[in-house]
Amino acid sequence: MPRSVWGSVAALAAAAIMSTAALAAETLVVPMAAATQDGTGDAVGTVSISVSTEGAQFRLALHGLPPGPHGFHIHQNDSCQPTVNNGVRVAAGAAGGHWDPSSTGKHAGPQAEGHLGDLPLLEVASDGSANQALIAPHIKSIEQLRGHALMIHIGGDNYSDQPQALGGGGLRFACGVIPK
Repeated sequence: MPRSVWGSVAALAAAAIMSTAALAAETLVVPMAAATQDGTGDAVGTVSISVSTEGAQFRLALHGLPPGPHGFHIHQNDSCQPTVNNGVRVAAGAAGGHWDPSSTGKHAGPQAEGHLGDLPLLEVASDGSANQALIAPHIKSIEQLRGHALMIHIGGDNYSDQPQALGGGGLRFACGVIPK
């Protein structure tokens, strides 16, 4: 090949590497706050989201949570405001249901083919803190996360719709809006 073609190939390769590095380096920071029937309450920390070849990585820096396992999900809407359902105020109800862009209708966990919003189980230490990194392998782009909410539920998550719908995770404890 002529030298000019090699130069063009090298320039394109370098641009692709820099572009990939820039995409991988992008991080969204989501402030998390207690979900209350009146709106958002006290801050409980942040979740930083980035994407790598392994999928989306959620780095938790949280405090003031009940110890033990908690369901952790991406919800459909970009709001943590309460709603009213059958005359009862629902904390963070405006976030909608679990994010399910493929309309699978299944709660199956982050490794399976179900709601794309199913994230790994969040484990909270006895002091109420959660400082860990969780990977959601099916999420491949920061862009697809924008305009949704992150939710921490009271109680664990069995990644099944049996014996209770949505893994039995319970009420919404904390919420944060993913920046657009």
